[in-house]
Amino acid sequence: MITVTEQAALQIKDMLKAEEKESGFVRLAVHGGGCSGLSYGLGFEEEKKDDDTVLEFYGVHILVDEESAPIVKGVIIDYKESMLGGGFTIDNPNAIASCGCGSSFRTATNAGKPEEC
Repeated sequence: MITVTEQAALQIKDMLKAEEKESGFVRLAVHGGGCSGLSYGLGFEEEKKDDDTVLEFYGVHILVDEESAPIVKGVIIDYKESMLGGGFTIDNPNAIASCGCGSSFRTATNAGKPEEC
């Protein structure tokens, strides 16, 4: 369904450790909003829900809910360092448009609910 690179998984593990949540999950979700209509959510979770798919990458457990699953199918989550710092990147082959800042997107089948920028 999705791919999490080793570099991203290592960064997530460090973040989970810093938050003292090593046994927790990371949720990848899609929400309505942003300039283009849909926005990603990445956050820590203590427990999985009934409609979650649990995926494991390098010891990191990722949760994806049933509604977000078709929108994130094929997504690659990576972590990149640069001279200005580091950050997670999400490459979504389903996205047909995104806003200038890259934080929101839309797909051919789901335009979401755009907000004013």
